[in-house]
Amino acid sequence: MIITRVPTLLIVFAAFSAAPLGAQSTFDQVDPMIGTGGEGHTFPGAVAPFGMVQLSPDTDTDHVIRDSYKWAAGYRYSDPTIEGFSSTHFSGAGHSDLGDFLVMPVSGNVVPLEPGDAAKPRSGYRSRFSHASEVAAPGYYAVTLDDPGVRAEMTAGTRIGVHRYTFAAGKAAHLVLDMRSSLYNYPGKVLWSSLRLMPDGTLVGGRETRGWAPDRKLYFAMRFSMPLAGHAFVSTEKDVVYRGFQGPGRGTDEVAERSGRALVARLDFGTLARPLEVTVAISSVDEAGAVANLASEPGNFDAVRTRTTAAWRSALDVLKLRGAPAMQKSVATALYHSLLAPSVAGDADGRYRGPDNQVHQATGYVFRSTFSLWDTFRAEHPLLTLVQPASTTTDVVRSLVASREDSPDGILPVWQFQGRETWTMIGYHAAPVIADAYLKGIRGFDANAALDAMIASATYAPYGGLGDYMKFGYVPIDREPEAASKTVEYAYDDWTIARMAKAMGRNDVAATFEKRARNWRNSFDAKTGFVRARKADGSFRTPFDPTAINYGSDYTEGNAWQYSWFVPQDQAALTTALGGDAATVAKLDSMFDYDNSKLDYSHAEDIAGLIGQYIHGNEPSHHVAYLYNYAGAPWRTQSRLKQIVESQYHPTPDGLAGNDDLGQMSAWLVFTAMGFYPVTPGSLEYVIGRPFLDRADLTLPNGKHLVIVADRLDDRHPYVGSVSLNGSAVTNGYLRHDQIMAGGELRFAMQAAPNKTWAARPADRPFSSSERR
Repeated sequence: MIITRVPTLLIVFAAFSAAPLGAQSTFDQVDPMIGTGGEGHTFPGAVAPFGMVQLSPDTDTDHVIRDSYKWAAGYRYSDPTIEGFSSTHFSGAGHSDLGDFLVMPVSGNVVPLEPGDAAKPRSGYRSRFSHASEVAAPGYYAVTLDDPGVRAEMTAGTRIGVHRYTFAAGKAAHLVLDMRSSLYNYPGKVLWSSLRLMPDGTLVGGRETRGWAPDRKLYFAMRFSMPLAGHAFVSTEKDVVYRGFQGPGRGTDEVAERSGRALVARLDFGTLARPLEVTVAISSVDEAGAVANLASEPGNFDAVRTRTTAAWRSALDVLKLRGAPAMQKSVATALYHSLLAPSVAGDADGRYRGPDNQVHQATGYVFRSTFSLWDTFRAEHPLLTLVQPASTTTDVVRSLVASREDSPDGILPVWQFQGRETWTMIGYHAAPVIADAYLKGIRGFDANAALDAMIASATYAPYGGLGDYMKFGYVPIDREPEAASKTVEYAYDDWTIARMAKAMGRNDVAATFEKRARNWRNSFDAKTGFVRARKADGSFRTPFDPTAINYGSDYTEGNAWQYSWFVPQDQAALTTALGGDAATVAKLDSMFDYDNSKLDYSHAEDIAGLIGQYIHGNEPSHHVAYLYNYAGAPWRTQSRLKQIVESQYHPTPDGLAGNDDLGQMSAWLVFTAMGFYPVTPGSLEYVIGRPFLDRADLTLPNGKHLVIVADRLDDRHPYVGSVSLNGSAVTNGYLRHDQIMAGGELRFAMQAAPNKTWAARPADRPFSSSERR
C-alpha cells in the first residue's frame, strides 16, 4: 500500500509546486497535524471556522491528572492509543480543560466501560492506532482504530459535530459515552451530570464541572442514524442513589434517565450493514438549546463536511501563497490555526451563558468566547481585521462588551471560555483589541459603551494591583506578584484607551490615560537598562538577575530580558533611555546572542524556542526582532527574522516552538511571511520586516487585493534592498493600515548584502507616542 501511495504523492506534489498562484488553494496546503507534537498543543480534529464544536481525538486523559500541560489539547502525537473523540478542545492553549462528552466505538460482545491502560492492549475501550491511517484536513479527521477494527471519521459544523463509524461486518456495534472523561481531569471535577433518552431516540444530557473555569455548565443533544437496539446508563459511584436509581449492581441500568457524578453510557446498535453516523450539538445554555442547535444544521455526514469544506476554502483562500513548499504549508496551516478562536459560544437562537453564569440574549451579533487576550491582542486580532469580514471583529467587540455588562465584577474578559472567566494571565488586553478595531474604522458596536468598559477595566482597583498602580504609577512587588510585567502591560493598555478616547473626542479620558501610558518609565532602571520590579518605598527589589524565570516572581512567564522591551507605544523613548541607537542595537544583539549554557529553565513550562534570551515560544518576545527598525537598523530585523522562522517553524507535528496560544504563534508567522507585523496594535502601522514567500495575494475585507511580491527571494538573498508600493518607493520602515487596505502591489527587491541605509533615518521609523506625526 505504501509503495503505491508514494509515487502518487510525488506526482501531486510536483504538479502543485508548478501550478500558477491562482490555481492553488490554500485549503489544500493546510496540515492540521502541525503542532500536535512537542508543546504546540494543537488538535488534529474537525472544526468549522471559529466553530463551537472541536471534534477531535483524545489520546490519554488519564495522564492529564498528573500532567495537564502536555495534554492541553487532548491529543499528543507521541501517544500510541486513542481513548475517544470529544466535542470541545482548545487550540494551542498553555492550560487545559474541556474534552467534553467523549465517545468511543467498541465492537463485539464485550463492552468495557473503563478506558483501560495504554500499556495493556484491550484492557479497556481505548484503542491502538497508526499515524499512517490518519487523515487530517480543515473540517475533517479520520483514523482506523486497530483494536475494534473501526474506521472513525469526524466532521463539524458551527455548533455540531458528526461522527461516522464503519464497523467490521458481522460484529456488534456499540458506543461508549463517558461523561466522566475530561481534560485537566482530577477526582471531583464533575460536579453533576445527566443522561436522558427522549422518545424520538435523541440522547440529551449535560454536566457541570469545576476545572480551569469554575462551575461550567455544558449540555449536548445526540442523534443516531440507526435506532438503538439497547443501552445502559451506568453510575460508577458506589452505594449512591440518584433519583431512585442505585449504583452498580443494584437495579437495572437500562433506564431512560440517570443523573450523578460518574456516569457512563453503553449504546448498542447490533450488527450494521452501513456506517453509523452520530450527530452531536452542544450548548452552554440548556438541553433545549442543544436540540435547537442540532436542528439548525441539518444533513448527514457528507452534507456537513461539504458545507464546512466550502466555509474553510472561502476563509483560507483569502490568502493565496507561492513559495517554498515547506513554507507554504507552514503559513497555510498558521492561517488555519488563526481562524479557530475566538469561537462561537452562543446558540443558534442567540442565547448564551455569561460570566455571571446566567443566560443572556445576543441580538444582532454572534456571541463569541475563548479569549486568550494576553496572547492574542498582539497579532491574532490584528490579523482578523485583514483576513476576515469586519463583522467578525464586530462580533468580538460586542461579545467583549456584553461580557463586561454580564460580569459580576463589571470588567472586560481577561481569559474567558464558554463565557466563564478564568482570571488567567495579566493586563486588560481587551482594550487594545477594541481600540485597534475602532481606530481601523470597524463599527457596528456602541463605541461609548466599549470605551466605558475599557475604563472600568483599567480602574478596577481589586484587580492585579491596579489600586496601587493608580496610586504609585507602578505596581509594587511587595504588594503584588509579577509587578514589573503588570506595570508595563497596564501602561500599554492605557495608551490604547487614550488613543480611542481621543479619536472619539473624549479628551478628558485621553489626557488621563496618556499620562498613565508613561508609567513604564517608573519601572525602568537606568542603571541596569532593564525594566525591574519596585517596592512600595520606591526601591528596586534585590537581588536582581535579569535571566531568572520563576512563576509568581517579578515577571509573568518571562524575565527582565523579555519584558524590558515591552514599550510598544513608545519604543523611541525606550531607545533613548537605553542610550541611543547603537546601544539599543547592541542590547538587542546581546539578547539574541546570549549564552544560555549555564541556565536551566526546565521548571518553566511555557519557556521554549530560545534564541539566547529571546523566547519565541512565549508571547512577550514576539515583537522584539522588529525593534531594530526603531534604532535605525532594519537590516538587523531582517536577519533576526530569518533566524527565528528557520528555527521555530517546521511543517511537522513538532513544528511549533511552543504553544500556539489560540492562534497568536500562527498569526505571527502569517504576518512575518507577508513581510510586515503589528508591533503596536492601535498605532495603525505595521513594521516592515522581510517576506518569506515569493508571492502572496491577500483579498482584503473590502474586496481589494494586496499582492506581495519578493524578487530574488532565496537563501542567497536574505536582505531587503528596496521596497515599493504600487511602483512608488517606500522609504519608511512601516506601512500604514490605510495603505494596506487600499490594495495594490507591495514589492520587495531582495539582495545578498544588507542595505544599511534603507529606512534608517529617524524620520523613517515606525510610530512612537513621544514623536508625534
